[in-house]
Amino acid sequence: MKVLVATEKPFAPVAVKGIKDILDPVGYEMALLEKYTEKAQLLEAVADVDALIIRSDKIDGEVMDAAPNLKIIVRAGAGYDNVDLAAATARHIVVMNTPGQNANAVAELVIGLLIYACRNKFNGTSGTELMGKKLGLLAFGAVAQNLARIAHGMGMDISSYSPLNRPQKIIDAGFHVHESLHDLFAFNNIVSLHLPSTPETRRSIGYDLISVMRKDAILVNSARQDVIDEEGLIKAMTERPDLRYVTDLKLADHDRAVELLGDRYIFTPKKMGAQTKEANINAGLAAAQQIVEFIEDGVKKFQVNK
Repeated sequence: MKVLVATEKPFAPVAVKGIKDILDPVGYEMALLEKYTEKAQLLEAVADVDALIIRSDKIDGEVMDAAPNLKIIVRAGAGYDNVDLAAATARHIVVMNTPGQNANAVAELVIGLLIYACRNKFNGTSGTELMGKKLGLLAFGAVAQNLARIAHGMGMDISSYSPLNRPQKIIDAGFHVHESLHDLFAFNNIVSLHLPSTPETRRSIGYDLISVMRKDAILVNSARQDVIDEEGLIKAMTERPDLRYVTDLKLADHDRAVELLGDRYIFTPKKMGAQTKEANINAGLAAAQQIVEFIEDGVKKFQVNK
């Protein structure tokens, strides 16, 4: 059984060692492809593998066709829109993610970005505090739950709207449940997006929602860039000079947004939510463990394709 760890953005060395330590006792061979620059390198590397561990690497039908023995792909992280699920299903390949393994890292980054925004990018002028502010969470998965834990400890007022039918989780956590997206956006000082990228969610956050946000509100996105309707965002923020957009995912039309929105558009240079040593290790080890459990016992707990 051969497992390829194929990562343009490599795991930390300690994570690679940990993956090998999980695979060795069951007799699985581990191969490593790091910092590759061409798709041809990936196509060559997958030729004889049974399992694949990736991060943000693009895995499409061409890659799968180049790997006739491939049985399982594990995305070390929560999002999996970089894998063609339909192509995998058609080829009887199981695709999994590792939910929750980088959730705290992303949640901590959101708090850091919000402090940076509320303190006016540390430019020496008087800012505002997070304590007492109303934080609305769109969806209530692992990242949102960790963010709620941290924000609640800072004295923020937490509420959520979950389109994924998780209201009981919100209630059990002791937070208010909104009845609609409109209510979530209209009620809170800060709205934090935690939606996956799906046909239903892409471009779902646009002018109609953003324009009803409270005065001086902040929209923060650590989820996926394409859930934002960029034209609607820019239109709403142009009409409302009090609004700010804080994101770990630069807009597709980034330069135009910088020109039109200026300091109200706050972004990281690249996606950094999961970029911590701890999350890097956790996700890699979870991916390896899930492969072993699937191959040895048929466990499909975290399968994301059908």
